[in-house]
Amino acid sequence: MAYQPGNEPSPVAAGLHGRCPRCGEGHMFDGFLALQKTCEQCALDYDFADSADGPAVFIMFIVGFVVVGLAMWVEFTFMPPIWLHLVMWFSLTIALALVLARPLKGVMIALQYHHRAEEGRREK
Repeated sequence: MAYQPGNEPSPVAAGLHGRCPRCGEGHMFDGFLALQKTCEQCALDYDFADSADGPAVFIMFIVGFVVVGLAMWVEFTFMPPIWLHLVMWFSLTIALALVLARPLKGVMIALQYHHRAEEGRREK
């Protein structure tokens, strides 16, 4: 399916799936977190994309809430030794951060495209 103006996919859906925010078909990423130069389907140039620290902030909030909540529940319910806490929560923290990094970066970039953040930056 060829790209047609005005037929953009949802920025959240495109970002979560790592797809182009304009056509929804091309891949956004070249590797784990590195962006492609352009979309292979519609030739969208990804030079506008600058997610900065946005995904990291959301990852810290989400992972922190989940891990601290679970750690407190486990501590008060089962009272395991500290070494078990360290093993469980360190592993869960790393796993959740890695799982969330790519989708959240994709959503941030797709939202930048959707809200035309690049045009606002050029006007200043």
